[in-house]
Amino acid sequence: MTENTGPGWTFLTNHGQVLVCIARDPGVRLRDIGERVRITERAAHRIVAELADAGYISRQRNGRRNHYTINARLPLPDTIARDQNVGQLLEILSATPAANRRVDRTGTSG
Repeated sequence: MTENTGPGWTFLTNHGQVLVCIARDPGVRLRDIGERVRITERAAHRIVAELADAGYISRQRNGRRNHYTINARLPLPDTIARDQNVGQLLEILSATPAANRRVDRTGTSG
């Protein structure tokens, strides 16, 4: 019997997950992005192109690979979070794992 480890959905879109992959490894390959996000390499390529076209990332060729730079100052494209920028999102997503923080019932860290 297969054990269900979680819901069949995620909090972050594929675009958000690709951005996190790039933030963690600016030299990441599209193949690796696809594997980590569980999308095809072609879908990873399309998302990276969309992020670049929108100005969220820039690409610089380094030999046979790309090196990505994130424009952390751009605002998030979400209506509910438009007052935050990409850098703030990435800061949250790369913070200390929740298991190492104590959270009370009101949701504030302690």
